[in-house]
Amino acid sequence: MTTSSFSAEEAAVIRKPGTGTIVGHAFRTRAKGQVVNAAGEVVKLIPATAYARERFSSIFEKTKFLPHWRYPNGQVDPLYAQFTRTTKTTARGRFSFDKVAPGSYFVSTQVIWGEEDAIFREGGTVYDEVTLTGKETEPVEVILSGH
Repeated sequence: MTTSSFSAEEAAVIRKPGTGTIVGHAFRTRAKGQVVNAAGEVVKLIPATAYARERFSSIFEKTKFLPHWRYPNGQVDPLYAQFTRTTKTTARGRFSFDKVAPGSYFVSTQVIWGEEDAIFREGGTVYDEVTLTGKETEPVEVILSGH
């Protein structure tokens, strides 16, 4: 899936202390306009390293949404997950990360709905990219809607 090797050194920004705050809202809008929030979902903050950029480009191609049934089962470098931060969304799909160091990051979560025991459910994974300079005086807002 990726030709780049994972670099713990490049991803180490995730472990550095910072003063930045990222706030966000994760949701999808259904065909008839109904908004579905990502309630209680894990949100990942991933350093936008060469490895992560290649991975996201390969998985999502040119979109910011991937239907859950298309998510690949490919191998991921085991260190990749160790160099991420996670939080959970509220019932209304809101989330935040504080003490974020300057850098570029991918923010990703799932928005899935339908009967839990159904063979096919709707929704999938959404993401966006955010950059912190270290000069922000207000939280940086990210909307994860797949657009």
